[in-house]
Amino acid sequence: MEALDRVVKPKTKRAKRFLEKREPKLKENTKNAMLIKGGNANLTVTEVLKDIYAVKKPFAVLYKKKNITRPFEDQTSLEFFSKKSDCSLFLFGSHNKKRPNNLIIGRMFDYHVLDMIELGIEKFVSLKDIKNSKCPEGTKPMLIFAGDMFDVNEEYRRLKSLLIDFFRGPTVPSIRLAGLEYVLHFTALDGKIYMRSYKVLLKKSGCKIPRIELEEMGPSLDLVMRRTHLASDDLYKLSLKQPKALKPKKKKNISHDVFGTTYGRIHMQKQDLSKLQTRKMKGLKKRPAEKSAEDGGAGPKKSKS
Repeated sequence: MEALDRVVKPKTKRAKRFLEKREPKLKENTKNAMLIKGGNANLTVTEVLKDIYAVKKPFAVLYKKKNITRPFEDQTSLEFFSKKSDCSLFLFGSHNKKRPNNLIIGRMFDYHVLDMIELGIEKFVSLKDIKNSKCPEGTKPMLIFAGDMFDVNEEYRRLKSLLIDFFRGPTVPSIRLAGLEYVLHFTALDGKIYMRSYKVLLKKSGCKIPRIELEEMGPSLDLVMRRTHLASDDLYKLSLKQPKALKPKKKKNISHDVFGTTYGRIHMQKQDLSKLQTRKMKGLKKRPAEKSAEDGGAGPKKSKS
């Protein structure tokens, strides 16, 4: 039995808190990513991993040592690092003659590789090369996807889902306008994926709503898709399954229209409006003829004595 697979009983309170953070929860923690450098990574791949780590911090772990592994052939080392660092996302960088400047982005499900996509770097501009002001660490980015391929092709659709998982950051209950200062733009065109990052500048416009300008910040990447390893439909559906406790409970006799108006249905017994109590007025009093007509006609005549 492996050291990571056996049941570990905490001996200190610190170890107990550490294990409690890794326990299954109804609402998951923010997904962490591990950035791994292959055994033959060159300078370009190393700089890409460093820049993406700077964008992803503090929800990322950068492995500085080289790791000789091939994710498409053997995934055991990735699963080991995933358990060790408690990361469900990974980015692996490598370089060789057959696949130069190679990146493999993927995600885990239950510490096993769910799906991964291999991307080739054709052009790279680092954070250092663009001499502009940068966003502070931990800024939640706005993600924009352009191109029909993200909606038409299944591999590009899965890549879009992977990129959203990788860069989305923590879930926040509310947003302030000044906090929207970082944009990640992905464009799929002519078989390539263009990644651009911008800083949002709020300028004076003479009214309450500011004028928005985008300033390129870096990193900038031109990518091409190479190999893919996608999960089966059944496994992918299982990974998206939500616990019953998080599903909203249905309320009976309540419906909503397209405008968001709430309608409620009330069940009542059948009412006799003729017996409804109204305001007493002389003009509303019934005459003897009307009363006898409601009673089903005149009653039997009394015989004279």
